[in-house]
Amino acid sequence: MTFPDEDDFDADAAFSMPDGDDEEDIDTGDQEALIWNLLVLINPGDEETALRQFASWRDGMAEARGGEAEALWVLKDAIDWSSGFHVDWKDTESLIDSVNQLAARWNIDIDWGGDPGDEDFLEDTDVPGLMAVAYDRLREHGYTLWNWNTDSDAHAGWIALSRDDEGMQQLCAALGIELRPGSDAF
Repeated sequence: MTFPDEDDFDADAAFSMPDGDDEEDIDTGDQEALIWNLLVLINPGDEETALRQFASWRDGMAEARGGEAEALWVLKDAIDWSSGFHVDWKDTESLIDSVNQLAARWNIDIDWGGDPGDEDFLEDTDVPGLMAVAYDRLREHGYTLWNWNTDSDAHAGWIALSRDDEGMQQLCAALGIELRPGSDAF
């Protein structure tokens, strides 16, 4: 096997998007491919977990009666507590536990600005405030905490590499997922 000479390689051509609007270049008709790409983004360096979650999502979609409208909720179930979180609006303890578990995949300890085991600390804060803290701490390590609109009293999201922020936004737009950084909770 031979590799091209370094002089023959044009990085700009190899990694640039075709002319035009990037969102128009995404094939929004292939929901499975979009979900797979999302799973790859929220499981950086862990294709095995992404494959397992993709199989779970496909099985869930086969059982879903609502079709594409249920895709995000089926995805939530496939990734919950391993690559994503979904907590009640006032459940600060579960948010801390789930985000700590997600961050532990990359050996990141989050400084929550208080003792997460202290009832007074938990009562004096809220889920959006804690998401903002986690967002800031994760950014220091090159990760972004995202949250998506659940249209309910719950908060849900995932973590991905910060270098993939633009791709995450484009991918979620193509999937019809209303997404914001964790610093701006729904």
